[in-house]
Amino acid sequence: MKPARHQAIVELLTQYQSLTTGALASKLHVSQETIRRDLGELQAQGKIQRSHGRARSLRRENHDSGDPFHIRLKSHYAHKADIAREALEWIDEGMVIALDASSTCWYLARQLPDIELTVFTNSHPICHELGKHEQINLIISGGQLQRKYGCYLNNALIHQLKSLEIDLFIFSCEGVDQQGQLWDSNIYNAEFKSVLLKRAGQSLLLIDKSKFNRASEVKIGMLDDVTHIISDVDTPGIAASV
Repeated sequence: MKPARHQAIVELLTQYQSLTTGALASKLHVSQETIRRDLGELQAQGKIQRSHGRARSLRRENHDSGDPFHIRLKSHYAHKADIAREALEWIDEGMVIALDASSTCWYLARQLPDIELTVFTNSHPICHELGKHEQINLIISGGQLQRKYGCYLNNALIHQLKSLEIDLFIFSCEGVDQQGQLWDSNIYNAEFKSVLLKRAGQSLLLIDKSKFNRASEVKIGMLDDVTHIISDVDTPGIAASV
C-alpha cells in the first residue's frame, strides 16, 4: 500500500503543483499523520519538497515557460490598454479589489484614479505604480519576489486572505483552450489566480484575442468560474461581458 500511496502523492503534486497535508489526506482517504510520514520519506528520497504544512512538486521548473514581465508589457500593448480602460467601469469607490501580476492589470493600475479603494495584489510593478496614490489602501501579498514575472510567491496566501473580503478579482491569463480551461505559463502567478478566483465575490477576466484557443503550462481553473469577461473580440459560445 505504501509504494502505491507514494506514487499517488507524487502524481497529485505533479498535477496540482502544491497541496496541503490536509488536502492530500482527504484525496487519499488516510490520516494526516500518515501523509506526514509519507511526505517525510518522499522528501528524503528527493521526490518532493515540504514547506509549512504543504508539499510541492519538484517539477516546478517544467511549469515556468512564460516571458518576463517587461516582454509581456510590449506584447499587444494597445489592446491591453484599451481592455484595461473598459475595466475601470467595474470599479467603484469603496470597493476591495484584487489585481494579479499580469501586464494587462498593470495597464489598469496606471489608469486607476486616486480614489478611496482597497487594492490587494501580488504584483511588484503594480505596487510601485499604486504607491503613488495617496487615497488607495494598498495591500501587497508579500513573500518571495520572482523577478522574472514581477510577482510575489506567498505560501501563506490563503491565511492572509481570511481577513479580506474581495469584492472583485481582476486578472488575465496565458490562454483559454477550447474546453474552457484557463491556463498560465508559470506556477507563481497561477497559484495566486486560482485561489482568488475561488474566494472573490466576483471575477473579471481581461483577455485579448491572441489568447483564445490556446493552452499553456499550468491550469488555473475553468472559464465557467469567471463572472465577467472583457475582450477585444466577440467569441461565440462564451457567456461574457465584452
